[in-house]
Amino acid sequence: MGAIDVHLLKRRAEFEEQSTFFYLNHPVRFISIVGIIVARTEYPALTILTVDDSSGATIDVIVYKVPVTEDDNNQSARSGKDSRAGDLQSAYATKHVAATNKTALDATALVPGTVVRIKGTLSMFRGTMQVQLERVSVIQDTNAEMRFLDQRSRHLVEVLSVPWSLTEEEMVKLRYEADEEEERLEEEQEKIKRRQRRRIEREEKDQRRIQKLWEREEKQRAKEALYCRDAGARFMRDFKERKV
Repeated sequence: MGAIDVHLLKRRAEFEEQSTFFYLNHPVRFISIVGIIVARTEYPALTILTVDDSSGATIDVIVYKVPVTEDDNNQSARSGKDSRAGDLQSAYATKHVAATNKTALDATALVPGTVVRIKGTLSMFRGTMQVQLERVSVIQDTNAEMRFLDQRSRHLVEVLSVPWSLTEEEMVKLRYEADEEEERLEEEQEKIKRRQRRRIEREEKDQRRIQKLWEREEKQRAKEALYCRDAGARFMRDFKERKV
C-alpha cells in the first residue's frame, strides 16, 4: 500500500482488539511499503523512522528496542563516549527487535537517505496511523523500486478497490470453520481445566502425605524425648544412690 492509503484506513468497533483496519470492506492487518527514510528519531524504548514513498504522505515506522540491562549501562559508562557523534553511533547500534515475534533486526543501515522496503503491522497513536516494523530490506536499485510501485498500483486497482464479497457457499464454509475453531478452543479450555484440577489434587495429596509424615515424625521425636528424659532421670537417681 501507499502511505496515503494507510492513513485512509478505518477501524471498526468489533475489531478494535485485533489491530485490524479496513480499506472499504477489506480487512488489513499487514502492509508493505517502499520509500526513502527522511528522518530517524531515537527514544529509549524505540526508534521512529519517517518514510516517504512519494504517494503524497509520509508514514512513521516504529522499531522496538531491546530493553537495556544493567550490564549494558555499566559497559556504556566504562566506554566513556561523550561526543555527540559517539552518542549518535551508539544509539544507532542499539539492538532492535520485530514487533510481533521479537526476532532481532539490524537497524544500523536504516538512516535518512536509504530506500527501504518495510513490512509490518498496523497501529494507531493519537489518531495517526503507524507501522510496527516486522521485516525490512534495503532497496539496491531503481528497478526493484519501480517493480514494487507497479505491484502496489495493481493491488490497489484489482484488489482493494473491488468490494470484497463472499458467496453463500464460502459463508457457510467460514461459519463451519468458525464453529469448529470455537469447539476446539472449548476443548482446549476443558483440557486446561482438567490438568489444573489434577495438579491441584496431586498437590493436596502430597500435602496430606507430607503432613502425615511430619505427624509421625513428631510422635517419634516426642517418644524419643520422653525416653531420653526418663533415662536421664534414672541415671541421676542411680548416680546419687551410688554416691551415698
